[in-house]
Amino acid sequence: MRSLPKIKVCGLTREEDVKLTLSLGADYLGFILYPQSPRAVPLDRAVELAAAVPVGQRVAVDVATSLDDLKRYLYAGFDYFQIHFGADFDHSNLAKYSKIVGKEKLWLAPRLASEDTFSEDILDYANTILIDTFVNDQFGGTGKVGDWTRFNALKERYPQTNWVLAGGLSPSNLLDALASATADHLDINSGVEIAPGIKDGAKLREAFKVLR
Repeated sequence: MRSLPKIKVCGLTREEDVKLTLSLGADYLGFILYPQSPRAVPLDRAVELAAAVPVGQRVAVDVATSLDDLKRYLYAGFDYFQIHFGADFDHSNLAKYSKIVGKEKLWLAPRLASEDTFSEDILDYANTILIDTFVNDQFGGTGKVGDWTRFNALKERYPQTNWVLAGGLSPSNLLDALASATADHLDINSGVEIAPGIKDGAKLREAFKVLR
């Protein structure tokens, strides 16, 4: 029998959303520190919000993070570090990330267009890879459903890696995602919002009802 998927709710900006997300049984809560995201919060605010989250569930999310910022996130008490990066990103930085926080705590999110080849070398630096929907000018939070077939192919090819499915997941398509993408980890964000960073309590409850 297939086990229940682990669930991460990302883009949290309000205490009430953190509280509800925890009460529903989320496995991970994500706080976006990338200033250009409409769901971004400053580090001190992210720390305040994460204070209510049990150790082992707090995820700092950023894009092409500087080494100094990554150290700040680590010292601030986050447990996992989800870093998005584009095709032109210098992969030598990935080894530095991994050395700072550890391979088991680094979640890498390569920005992959349909024509881009997945770079196997990133598996040397992180145990967890997040695949989000590709949009030209965005890193995550697109609200668009991704390529579930490609996700399956990567998961099948590299079964020792933890694969996180993201992109346009909502109560209306979660069952299809589980059936079609065989995902063991789901990242929910824009599909349970009223506005960027403002979660819809009814949609959150419905999402967990569907999944649990």
